[in-house]
Amino acid sequence: MYSVLINAVLSSSPDYGLLFESLSWPTDSWPGTERVEALTAFIEGLGPLMADSNTTFSEAKKASIKDKIESVIWTQCLPLLSTISAEAGEGMRCRESTAAACRLVSVCVPLCDEAVPGRVALSVLPSLQLSEEEAPGPGRLSVEVASEVMAALIPSLSADEQLTLTTLSSALSCIKTLPDALVSRITVRLLLTLLNCCSGARSGSSLGLILDDLCSWHSTDRTPVATERALLCLTALSDHLLKPHSLSSSSSSSSSSSSCEPCLSVQFWRMVQDGLTHRDSVSRKRALYLLKKCVALSEEEGVDCPLSPSGEDEILFRWASSRSRLLREFWEDYVLVMETLEENQVHVVRPVLNRIDTLIQTTVNDSQASGQSLFHPSWLLCVYQRMFHSENKSLMREGVCHLLELQVLQQPDFALAFSQFIVGPFMDVLSETSLFQRSLEEKVGDCPELGAKLQVFVATFFSSLPPEHRGCMLLHMIQQLCSKHWCAVPLLFLSQALSRLPPSPLLGLDGLTAVREVLRCTMVTHQVLLRGAAQCFLLNSALSLTDVSAVTLDDVFSFLMDFRSDESLCRGTQIWNQVCAWLLENEGSFKPRILDGDCTDAATKKEIVRSYVQSEIHAYLRVPPSTGHTERLPDLREADKLARAILLCVDMERNQLGAEISNTLESILSPLLDTLSRVSTNIYLPLRKSDKSLQLVLRLFQLGGTPSCQHAGKEQVDSVMVAMKKLFFKLIDPIQEFILRRLFAELQELFDVERAELYLCVLRQLAVIYSSAPQHHNKTQQTYFPKLIKYSLKVLQEPNQQIHSVANQVARAVAMASLATRHPPPKICLLWETSINACKDHRQGMVQDVGVQGPLLQDWGRIAANFMRDQWICLSFLIKAVGIVESVEISRVSETLKAALSCSVEALALLPSDLVLPVLTFMETVLPQLLFSEEALCVEAVTLSWELVQGLSTNAHDFWLALKGFVSMAFHHKLLELTDTQAPTLVATLKQISTELMELSQSKSGVFGVLLQHCCQTWLPTDQGSGDTPCTVFSSVFSHINILTEACVYGPVFRRDQRLIQDVQTYVEQLGEECSANVAVTSDDRDDQLPRTCVLGFLSRLDSSNPQHERLIEEIVMDLLKKDNDISKSKVRYYSNSLQHRVKNRVWQTLLLLLPKLREEFVTTFVNRVFEAGFCSNQASVKYLLEWMMILILIHYPQHMDSFWACFNMDHEKTKTSSCTFLSVLVHFNVIIPNLTDEAVQLRKALDIILQWCFNHNFSVRLYALLALKRVWSLAEARAKEGADGLGGLSTVIKACLNQAEAMQSTGNANKNWMRIQEHFFFGAFHPIRDYSAETIFYTFPSLSELADDEWIPPWKFEKLSYFSDSLSFPLRNTAPDLSQLQPGDWIQQDKGEQNKEDRWAEVQKKITPWRLGIQEQEPELQLVPQQRAARLGKLHGALLVVASLIDKPTNLGGLCRTCEIFGASALVLDSLRHVSDKHFQSLSVSSELWLPLLEVKPMELTDFLQLKKSEGYCIVGVEQTANSQSLKDYKFPEKSLLLLGNEREGIPANLLQMLDVCVEIPQQGVIRSLNVHVSAALLIWEYTRQHLTSGSTEVNSKHS
Repeated sequence: MYSVLINAVLSSSPDYGLLFESLSWPTDSWPGTERVEALTAFIEGLGPLMADSNTTFSEAKKASIKDKIESVIWTQCLPLLSTISAEAGEGMRCRESTAAACRLVSVCVPLCDEAVPGRVALSVLPSLQLSEEEAPGPGRLSVEVASEVMAALIPSLSADEQLTLTTLSSALSCIKTLPDALVSRITVRLLLTLLNCCSGARSGSSLGLILDDLCSWHSTDRTPVATERALLCLTALSDHLLKPHSLSSSSSSSSSSSSCEPCLSVQFWRMVQDGLTHRDSVSRKRALYLLKKCVALSEEEGVDCPLSPSGEDEILFRWASSRSRLLREFWEDYVLVMETLEENQVHVVRPVLNRIDTLIQTTVNDSQASGQSLFHPSWLLCVYQRMFHSENKSLMREGVCHLLELQVLQQPDFALAFSQFIVGPFMDVLSETSLFQRSLEEKVGDCPELGAKLQVFVATFFSSLPPEHRGCMLLHMIQQLCSKHWCAVPLLFLSQALSRLPPSPLLGLDGLTAVREVLRCTMVTHQVLLRGAAQCFLLNSALSLTDVSAVTLDDVFSFLMDFRSDESLCRGTQIWNQVCAWLLENEGSFKPRILDGDCTDAATKKEIVRSYVQSEIHAYLRVPPSTGHTERLPDLREADKLARAILLCVDMERNQLGAEISNTLESILSPLLDTLSRVSTNIYLPLRKSDKSLQLVLRLFQLGGTPSCQHAGKEQVDSVMVAMKKLFFKLIDPIQEFILRRLFAELQELFDVERAELYLCVLRQLAVIYSSAPQHHNKTQQTYFPKLIKYSLKVLQEPNQQIHSVANQVARAVAMASLATRHPPPKICLLWETSINACKDHRQGMVQDVGVQGPLLQDWGRIAANFMRDQWICLSFLIKAVGIVESVEISRVSETLKAALSCSVEALALLPSDLVLPVLTFMETVLPQLLFSEEALCVEAVTLSWELVQGLSTNAHDFWLALKGFVSMAFHHKLLELTDTQAPTLVATLKQISTELMELSQSKSGVFGVLLQHCCQTWLPTDQGSGDTPCTVFSSVFSHINILTEACVYGPVFRRDQRLIQDVQTYVEQLGEECSANVAVTSDDRDDQLPRTCVLGFLSRLDSSNPQHERLIEEIVMDLLKKDNDISKSKVRYYSNSLQHRVKNRVWQTLLLLLPKLREEFVTTFVNRVFEAGFCSNQASVKYLLEWMMILILIHYPQHMDSFWACFNMDHEKTKTSSCTFLSVLVHFNVIIPNLTDEAVQLRKALDIILQWCFNHNFSVRLYALLALKRVWSLAEARAKEGADGLGGLSTVIKACLNQAEAMQSTGNANKNWMRIQEHFFFGAFHPIRDYSAETIFYTFPSLSELADDEWIPPWKFEKLSYFSDSLSFPLRNTAPDLSQLQPGDWIQQDKGEQNKEDRWAEVQKKITPWRLGIQEQEPELQLVPQQRAARLGKLHGALLVVASLIDKPTNLGGLCRTCEIFGASALVLDSLRHVSDKHFQSLSVSSELWLPLLEVKPMELTDFLQLKKSEGYCIVGVEQTANSQSLKDYKFPEKSLLLLGNEREGIPANLLQMLDVCVEIPQQGVIRSLNVHVSAALLIWEYTRQHLTSGSTEVNSKHS
C-alpha cells in the first residue's frame, strides 16, 4: 500500500524539495514513528527514479536530491538517534523510534555517494567503546543504538575491506569489555550481519579472524566470563562456522580459510569443555549445542578429523569416517548424559549412570584396539566435574561414588590422564562434609560408605600410576590439603586413605613440610578427638611413604614435634611403637647431616639414632657465656624435640634383644646428669644452661609417662621410667637446693616470674616421682617445702613499699606461686590470715603495676592474673582443710566469709577464663555457709559464674572444667535443699539456670549430662545403699523434679552436620587402641544418650518401700503422662522420628520401667489415662509400648478388666482405627486370662466384642480382629468341645467366621497382609512377661519398629553405669534370644483415618466466562476471522505474541492454544498449522483455535522472524535461567511483548538465546527444577494479562452493565 501511495504522490507532485521539507522535522525534536516511516517510504520511492536513466531528472537535480538525502542522515537521523540515546531506556517508544530511524538510514545510504557510509560508520564506531559506567554525551550514541545503526550500515560497507575489519575488531573488543546484557546484541547485530553481507572469501577470512581472536582471548584469560562470552559468539555464528562442506573444502583452500575450522582447534574444544562444566546453565547449553553440531557435521561430511597427524601435544576431538557408527553412538550417549545431568535430580540421573560406564568402556576399548585413541579422557572428566558442581548434594555424592568405583583407573594411562583432575576438582568436592553422611543401611559407628570406598580408591589409584609420577602426585595431594580450610571429617577420612597406601619411598623433605603445614594450619580448629585421629593417620602415612635417604634424622624429629603428645604421639601407644620400629628398621639409612665445619666425606658417613641424640644433647647444652643480664627462658620447643628424641631412642634400643636400659640411659644422658650434678655448686654455670637442663628434665618426665587408661587393670612396669628415676635419685638434692636458692630472693626481674614457674613445675614433678620413695619423700616434706613456705609467708607479710619496684613485685608473685604449689600443714594459721588479708584488699594483696610498657605489658598482666589464681588455690585448700581457724573470732566468721565471697565475685570478673576454676572451687565451700544471711550476694555469685560459663561455650579447652566447677558450686546439696520460702530468689535463679543449661545442651552435647550426673550422685550416692541417703538431701529432689522429668525424655534432634560429627566420633572411638588418639585424648563421656541412661539408672535404684522414693516415682509418672497428653492434643498428626514421636516413645519406655515399682492404689488413679492414650494417633513404636503397658497392667491388676472392655464401647468414630490398639492387647489374652477370677465370663466377653469388629468396614480393623479371634478362640475351643460355659453354641458360628474370613484373605495383597501380621514380632516372638527387660524396651523394640538408630540404647551403655540396678524384677538383658534374632518387619501399625467420602465432593470446579456476553449462536460467528469473532463478544486482545514454533507435542500446543485464547493473546505462532487437525491438539484446545489468530513460522525461519518483530518494536522474552535472568514477580512486561517458548526437552536452542532481549525465570521452592512448557507459558501469559488487561476488562464489563 505504501508503494502505491508514494508513486501517486511522486507522479502528481514534482516539487520534491517541498515534500522533503514537509516530511522532515526539527533537529532537536522527537517525531512520531509514522512521520519517520513516511519519510523512509518517500526516499525509498525516489530510489528507482534516481536509478532510471530514462527519467526527466537532470544531473543537477539528482545531485540536489542526493544532498538532501545525505542531509537527512546528518540533520535528521543522527540527531534523533542521539536524542533516543539520551533517554537511556528500553521502552516501546525508544525501540520503535530506533528501528524506524535505522530503517531510514539503511534506505538513505545506498542513494548517497560511496564515501558517505564510511563517514557515517566512522562517526558511530566510537560510541561502541563506551564503558559500562559512562553515559553517552551530546552527539554520542548509546551502545544499543550504535549497534543498530552499524547493522543498518554494514550492507553498504561490504566493499570497503579496511572499514569492515575495523568494524569487526571494534565488535570483538566490545564483546570483551561491555556489560553482559549488551554482548548478545553486539554479536547478533554486528558480527552476524557482517558475515551475512560478506562474500565467500571475505566471509572465510572474517570467520578466521573471529575464531582466532576468541581462542586467543580464552587461552590468555581462561575465566568463566571469557568462556561464557566466547561461547555466546561461537553459538550465534555457528551456522557460518559449522556449515556443511567446510571440512572438505579446507583441504584445498587457502590457509586463511582453513584457520576458521573450529574442529581443528584445540583451544576451541577447551572452550567447549569449559562450557560443559560452567556454573551458568546457558553456557553449558551453548557448549553442548556446539558439540552436537560438530558431531553432526563430521558425520555428514564423512571426513577424518584431524586430516593429518598434528604437531600439537594433544587432540581433544577426533573423527574417523571408518568408525562413524561407534563415534556417533558414543557422542549420543555423551550428550544424553550431559543433558540428563541438567535435571539435578538423583532419581532422574541414576538410570543414565550406566551410560557413563558405556562411555568409559568405549574409551578403554578404543585405546586398547588402536594406538591412537578417538576419545580423549578429558571428556569423561567433564561429566564428573558437572556432577561435582551440582546443587543437589545427593547427585554430587553419586558422582563421587561413581568415580571412586571407576575400574578404568587401574590402567596407568588413564590414571595419569586423571591425575590433575584428582588433585584439583576431585579434592575440592571431597572437602564437602555432607558427602560422608551415614547411609540408611549403616549402623552408628560404622565407617561411612564414602570413607571405605576412598581407602580402596586411593590405594588402587596410586598403584596404577607410573612409578615416576607417584611422588609428585602425592605431594600435590597433600599440598592441596593446605590450600584451603578443610573440615574435620573429610580430612580425617582422606588421611586414613593415605595411611592405607602400600609402603613406598615417595615423600622427601618437601612432603614432610607439607604434612607439617596441614597439622599447623588446617587442623587447628577441629574437634580434639578427630584432630588426634587425623594426626595418627598422617603419621602412619609419613612412616610408610617417606624416602629415608632423602631426609635427615633432624628433619624427622623436627617433623615429629607437630604431633601432640596429648592427642596422638603419646608414649606407650601403638603409633609410638610404630615410630620406634620404623627408626630401628631404617637405622643407618637416613641422609647424613652436613654441619658447619664437616669434612667432605661427611656426606657418605651413616648417622644412627643414638649418635644423633648424643650429639644433639651436647649441642643443646652448649650455650654462650653469661652476659650478666637476665634473659628470657629458652624456647621450650627445643627441650620438647630433644626429650622426644631421647625417649624414642631408648625405647627403640629397648626393643633390641639384650639391650640394658640403665646403661643406655646413663650413656645418653651423661652430659645432662653432669650438668645437673654441678647446678647447685658451680656458681659460674651459665643460667641459660641450668634453665635448659631443667626444661629437658621436666619434658623427659612429662613425655615419658604412659596414659593411665591404656592398660586398665594391667599393672605393667615401665623399665625406662624406673631406670630414669634411679638416675635422678642421686641428683634430687642438688636440683632442689638450686631451685630453693633461686626462689629465695634471687629472682628479681620480670622474666624471672616465668622462670619461677619452671622451677615450681620441676618441684611438683619431682614430688610426684619421688612419692614412691619414702626416704626422699620425707626429706622433701620435712626440709625443703617448710623452708619454701616459711620464706614465702615472710615475703607476703612484708608491708608494701610506697614506690613499687619490679624486684619487690616479682618476689611477691614468686612467693604466692610457691605457696600454691604445695599445701603442707605447718603455718596454716599464718597462711590463712595472709591470704584473707590479701583478698580483703585487692590493691594491697595483688602485685602492682610498676610502669611496665610495650611488649612487657602483656607479660605483666599475666603475672597479675596468675598471682590472683594462686591466692584462690591457697584459699580453696585452706577453707576445705581447716575452715575458719580458731584465731578468728566467732563474731567475725560471717563477716570474713562475706568479704571472701565478695572478693571471689570480683575475681570472676577480673581473671581470664582459664584461671577461674580455683575461684569456683572456693565458692563451692563458702556459698552454703552464707545462704540465709547473704542471699543477694549468693545470687550475684551464681549468676555471674553462669554468665562466665556460657561465654566459654565456644572454648572447648576451658569450658568443660569450668562447667563442672560451676555445677558443683551452684548445685551443691545445701543449695538444692533450699525451698521457695527460705531463699526464693536463689531458688528461682537455680531453676532458671537449669532450664538454660538444658537449652544449651541442645546445641552442645554433654552439657546436660554433667548436671544430671552431679544431681543423681547428690540425691542417691552410688557408694551408699538406696536408703542410706539423708532424708534432707533426697527431699531436695522434689524442688527440682523437672530435671529428672526432662532427662527421661531428653535427646536433642541434631542437625545433619552435628549428627555426622557424632557418628564419626563414634567410629573413631570404636577403632580402639588401633587409633592412638583414643588412648592419648582424655575426653569426658559426652554421649547425648548419657542423661537418659543416667536418670534411668537412678530410677532403677529407687526403693518403692521408701515413702520418699515412692512419692518421687508417682510424681514422675504423672508428669510423663501429662507430657504425652500435651503432645497428643497439640498435634494430631506427627511424623515418624520427629521430636514429638521421640518424646512420646521415651515417655512410655520410662513408664514401662517404673511400672513394677507402682502401688496398686496409684495405678488405679491413672489407668484410665493409659487407656485414653490408646485412642490418640500414635506412631508404631509408641503403640507397641502402650499396648505392652496395658497388657502388664491387666496381668498385675486384673480388677481393671472392666475398664478395658469399656474402651470398646466408646464413640464409634473415635474408635474407628484406634480399636486396633485394644484388639492387639487381646491377641495376648493368653497371658492375661490366668490372673482373672471368672475366666469363662471373660472369654465369652472377649469373643462377643471381637466378633463385632470382624465385620468392620476398615480393612486393618478386620485384620486385627481376625487375628485376635483366632488367638482367643484357641483358648476357648477346648471349653467349647466340652460344652461348658455355653460356648458350644458359638463354636459353629466362630468356626464359620474364621473359615470364611481366612478364605477371603487367601488371594492377592489380602493374603500377604494376613501372613505378615501373624509373623510380626509383636504377635509372634514377643512375650510380654518373659521379654520384660531394659534390653527389650530400649534397644530391641526401637530397632524392630523402625525408630531411628540414634534412639536405640544398647545394653552396654547401662552396663557402663556401675549403679544401674540389674534386678530380677527388671533385668538388664533379655534371657530369651528370640526377639534379638528378628529383623524389622514391613507390617507397621499406623492409624490412618479414612477420608470422608462425602468431603470429596464438597468443592467442585466453577466454570466462568471471562467476558460478559455469552455465546448463543456460534455458527454465524464462525464465518468471521478470529479477531472479529472476539470483538463481537466484547472480548479484549492484548499485544502479546506467543511463539511456539519449537514445541512439537500436540497436547502441549492444544493446551497452549486454549490458554492464549482465554487470556487474550494477540496470536499464537506454530511451526505448522497441520497441528490444528490433530485429535490430541483438539482434545485440549476445545475449539479455542476458532477464536485465536494462528500463524505458521518454521523453526529455521525463527531468526529472521524474531529480528523482524524486533524492528517492529517487540521485546523478545524467553523463559530461561541465566546469570542475568529476572524473576517473574519483579519483571514488568512491555505492552508489545513476544514470548518465545522452548522445546519440551532442550528448551530454547543455544543459537537463539542471543536473540532474547530479556530472560525471565519463574521462582521455585521445590526440588524439581523444571516445569512443563505449557505450565511455564501459562504463568507468564497470566502475569502479562494481570499487568495489562485486567483493568481494561473491568472497564468493558462496566460499560456492558
